[in-house]
Parts: sequence; structure tokens; C-alpha cells
Amino acid sequence: MNHNPSPIPEPHATPRINPNPNPIPTPAATPPDILRCAYMDIVVTDLAASREFYVDILGLVVTEENENEIYLRSFEEFIHHNLVLRKGPVAAVAAFSYRVRSPEDLDRAVEFYTELGCRVERRPGGFTRGIGDSVRVEDPLGFPYEFFHDVEHVERLAWRYDLYGPGALVRLDHFNQVTPDVPRARAYMEDLGFRVTEDIKDEDGVTYAAWMRRKSTVHDTAMTGGNGPRMHHVAFSTHEKHNILYICDKLGALRKSDLIERGPGRHGVSNAFYLYLLDPDGHRVEIYTQDYYTGDPDNPVVTWDVHDNQRRDWWGNPVVPSWYTEASPVLDLDGNVQPIVIREEPSEMAVTVGADGFSYTREGDVTKGFKLGDTL
Repeated sequence: MNHNPSPIPEPHATPRINPNPNPIPTPAATPPDILRCAYMDIVVTDLAASREFYVDILGLVVTEENENEIYLRSFEEFIHHNLVLRKGPVAAVAAFSYRVRSPEDLDRAVEFYTELGCRVERRPGGFTRGIGDSVRVEDPLGFPYEFFHDVEHVERLAWRYDLYGPGALVRLDHFNQVTPDVPRARAYMEDLGFRVTEDIKDEDGVTYAAWMRRKSTVHDTAMTGGNGPRMHHVAFSTHEKHNILYICDKLGALRKSDLIERGPGRHGVSNAFYLYLLDPDGHRVEIYTQDYYTGDPDNPVVTWDVHDNQRRDWWGNPVVPSWYTEASPVLDLDGNVQPIVIREEPSEMAVTVGADGFSYTREGDVTKGFKLGDTL
């Protein structure tokens, strides 16, 4: 990844179920009532190059900009921004930001994370433009989380079809985080009020990833097993599949197809149509559409076998190794890169790709079912 510490390869290990001897305690304090993922604050090393990628190519709307920052939003958004591009020396993530239901939920966030012994900082004037009273924390997993309620409203462009392009990004959909111990992360996020919609496991009970939501979609964030804390991707939605295909055609026409890391395709997990891109600093962006409703209280959790060849791509196409191994570093509240903790459980790539791993198209089919491992 350009300008970042070299990616740390996923380690091989003997399977163990949630080996972490230090589970995160459940606070007695009431967690904040989170509405949705709202914006990501990222550091980029070349603001002009990032502006070309996010504005000129992907078409995000500029709410405000200066020589050091660009505030961007999607077409259906009415709050000030969904993405902050901030010029800095090291490409990294400064905040995963969530909107909460009321101003009182900021008090709850302070109490919740203070009880956990986390570093907490509150700014009545906000950390970014257009956002009021905010709380940022270094959470128990090492991620910089932010919570806010008060916002500056801007024009929602949902009806401005004169401005829409054929690849219009209409919503911020989710985050994806890389963390060494997925069960530990999952339990903490459930304490924070998130509900699990899907996960990936093996026959030994090892969990490789979990998808969790607050709004009624498949996820507001996902925990992917790997060396972390790191940011795997930030995802924006389009209305239809053809919007994603247009983005691919546009990148080809601009001779920028090397920005496409993976896809287009359809996920098994989430059932969504997807495309993964890498911005000029290597931050991964997913373009995403057409997952499903999850809002009922008895919405069933979908569990995928890690060896199911269709879990990551419904068509059984192989996943490029960089998608498993590379991710963006995250910052502490002082702007320093958080140290990386190595995953002790097996990596998804190691158990499903290459000579040591396998995947099946039809479980039990030993003659035609191996596709992914043979491909790579």
C-alpha cells in the first residue's frame, strides 16, 4: 500500500476457538443508541489525486473544501458529509463515525467507554466541519470510533437528476474492519447494540468474519479476521447493478482499470452486487448494491462454511490475495498509527486458497468441486 507500512501477511496457526484470554467486559452503563454509520474520516497523502478519484471519477458531491480538507457526500445524504479527505503524511483512518439518536446518547457513549477504560475525548464544537458535539474514543479493539448527533443540514440531491451520473453513489452503506479475534469483537459490538446478520465459520468453530448492523440492512460494519486494527474498506451504495458496470466502463475508458482490485460480482454473504476499488493511497472502497432487509427482531443469522466457494463470490470467482492481506492502518486520537496485533487463529485465505486449502462448489464433490484452490 503506497505510503503505508508494508502489509503484514496473514499467519498460519493451529485452529483454536476464540483463544483471547482477555474478553472485553460488558459495561453496566447503557450504550449509546446508534442509528447508522455516517461518515469516515481518512488521511490521504495527495489531496489532488484523491479529489480526482472520489469526485471526478466516482462522482461524490463536494460539500466544502480547502487546501487541507475535502468534505464529500452521496446524492441522498442531507448531513454535511459522508467522507472527509484530510491531507497528511501517512494514509490512514482517523475515525469510523456513527450518528446517534439524541444528544443524551453522547453522555451514554462517554459513560460506556469510560467504564471500559478506553481513552475518550469530547468536543462540543465537533472534530470536523458540519458536525456538532462529538465523542471520539480509542475503542477496546484499537479503532478510532466517533459518535455525534447534531449536524449541519445540506441540500439532499435525491431529486436532482440533472446532476446524477450513470454511476451515482447514493448512500454510505457500511464500514469493514480487520481485527485479530472476531468473536471478541463480535461480543463487544453486540454489547454496543449491534446485531449479527451473517458470519463465516469452519467445522472447528473458528469464526473468520461477522456482519453487524444498526440500520435495517445487512451491516453498518463487519469484522474481518486478520492482523489489526486496520480498515478493510468503506462502502457506498448505488441504486442498481448497471451503475456499478458503468463505473467499470468509465475506469476502462480512462485507462484506470488498475484501480479495480476485485469484481464486479455478486457476494454470497449479503447477496449484494459489488466492486472493489483502490484509491491513490490504497484505501479500499467498495461500490455496493441490492442487499436485503434485516429489521425484524427475529431476523435469522446466516452462517457460511469458510470452505463454501460461493460465500465471497456467488459465481465462485477467486478472491485476489491482496483483498485478504492488505488494509489501511488506523490512528489513535493523537494521530499516531495504531500498532498491529497478529491474528492467532487461521486466516481465511490460508484455509481456502492454494495447496494447503480448499473450497467446494458442491459440498462432498471431490471431482469437480474444487475451484478456488485450483485456480490460484
